[in-house]
Amino acid sequence: MNRKTFIITSIGVVVGLLSGYAYYHYVGCVSGTCSITSKPLNSTLYGGLMGGLLFHLFVTSPKKKSE
Repeated sequence: MNRKTFIITSIGVVVGLLSGYAYYHYVGCVSGTCSITSKPLNSTLYGGLMGGLLFHLFVTSPKKKSE
């Protein structure tokens, strides 16, 4: 994993963490039966995972040199 891939994926994780917590805070789950959004830690970690995966899709693979 090169530096550019790491930076883009890390930015995605941070954006996802913030989005996950914001979703918990503003939408959340009042009854407590929702497995992801009932606790802030679950929602934040899930958001970070999804953000990292989403931003990793935008990383381009290096071109191979043809001889």
